[in-house]
Amino acid sequence: MVRQSFIKGTIILLAAGIINRILGFVPRIVLPRIIGAEGIGLYQMGYPLLIVILTLINGGIPLAVAKLVAEADAEGNHSKIRLILKVALYITVSLSICFAILCVGYADWITKHLFTDDRVYYTFLAMSPIILIGGISSVYRGYFQGLHNMLPTALSQIAETAIRIVTVLTFSYMMLPYGVEYAAAGAMAGVVVGEIIGLLVLLTQFRSDRRRHLLSNKDNSEKLTQFRRLLAVSIPVTASRLVGSASYFLESILIIQSLAIAGVVTAVATAQYGALQGMVIPILLLPTALTYSLSVSLIPSLSEAASKNDMETVHKRMHQSLKLSLVTGAPFAVFMFVLAEPLCMLVYNNAEVGAMLRMMAPVAIFIYIQAPLQAALQALDKPGKALRNTFIGASIKLTLISLLASNPSFGILGAIFAINMNIAIVTILHWVSVTRILKLTMPSIDFFKVAIAIGISGVICQSLYSYTLTDYPIARLSVALLCGLISYFICCLGLKLIDREDLLRVLWLGKKIVK
Repeated sequence: MVRQSFIKGTIILLAAGIINRILGFVPRIVLPRIIGAEGIGLYQMGYPLLIVILTLINGGIPLAVAKLVAEADAEGNHSKIRLILKVALYITVSLSICFAILCVGYADWITKHLFTDDRVYYTFLAMSPIILIGGISSVYRGYFQGLHNMLPTALSQIAETAIRIVTVLTFSYMMLPYGVEYAAAGAMAGVVVGEIIGLLVLLTQFRSDRRRHLLSNKDNSEKLTQFRRLLAVSIPVTASRLVGSASYFLESILIIQSLAIAGVVTAVATAQYGALQGMVIPILLLPTALTYSLSVSLIPSLSEAASKNDMETVHKRMHQSLKLSLVTGAPFAVFMFVLAEPLCMLVYNNAEVGAMLRMMAPVAIFIYIQAPLQAALQALDKPGKALRNTFIGASIKLTLISLLASNPSFGILGAIFAINMNIAIVTILHWVSVTRILKLTMPSIDFFKVAIAIGISGVICQSLYSYTLTDYPIARLSVALLCGLISYFICCLGLKLIDREDLLRVLWLGKKIVK
């Protein structure tokens, strides 16, 4: 089994995440042009409920597998590793089959009573296989992550994304003559095909490695012990994530219903929701390729260090993760703010969406910092605090959506304000929890330096876009972004946010990964 260090594992996942984000933007750009904002709304509408179901099935199982496998690997107990995987697969497959059957059997009732637009019925049916496929994939990813081998996860994500691009666009285009609801369902069927390919890649990687850790015969008491340990770790994490996914599901319903109260007709409300979830959020989450990579690598690394009571390593990993998230995410938040309209015009041919993006851009930094903080709470056996923080944020968000989005003066912008408040509050609460648990401190000078760097680069970016001597929007935007990034990089070097050792380490790891 190939084992990678924390930084190397992060870099591998980051490379895969960047590739996935770039490839993933192909359907994000093209699909709205094929099925329109209304079709995107139908395509996105079923996702919140799917996420709730997936959270119920395996919200905490992959993390529990990664954590327990990392601990067993530190002990050198390979037999226990495979037993953990076997028990986790049994739990996940059993629950997945039950929920998939329920979803198919009650699809008509669910789409008529839980969604405000019953045209989502075909999309909901098309996404049902993801329940089983996605559940199995997540367990195998947790297994590899616990062994500090991020390569299978990276390869499966890239394969899944590459296939999904082709199938989503092809199927949606083929089904468009039958109606926008069938086109949305076709796009979802393409997602299912991508999930299948991603799972096959993981299984291939597992098969090539299975002789490394032969599973010895275990009696039922040992299996029951691992079953209980998995549940003990996964249930609190599942509860925490369930609050977030349930609030996302309720958010989708409340936004549409509140817009209807505000006088927005159903088709327009569906289109506005589609623009928010299918256009604005993907751009906002583009830099999370890094924060996702950090979170995945952080859980087994912190779990292993904490099991050895190595607090020096725990503090070191947290400082690395938070500083990387802040330094790399901050410039994207500024660029999305100053260039919101031209970005949305270039990507979606819809400058009006830029108002939503500009409103959400300032809280993007909170999004990028939140992921490693939440991962730390889970890795340190404090999922209850993550649950409390998420619940507080979700309650405030849903209350504000009901109050603001139903007001004709605010409409969809009221919903965006509510989402922004949720992101900021949950991140701040996570920060307080982690710093209290670990007695962790971050030098305030780093935040000040980042503020200076993004301020300078933001002004340069805005000025160059406004005064570049060319009539080609793509050229103006490219020049502004490139010069903004270069100026930010120079500022980071000058302010010593990035030093020579950081650059040499990244270059060295990059060469190793390419090889």
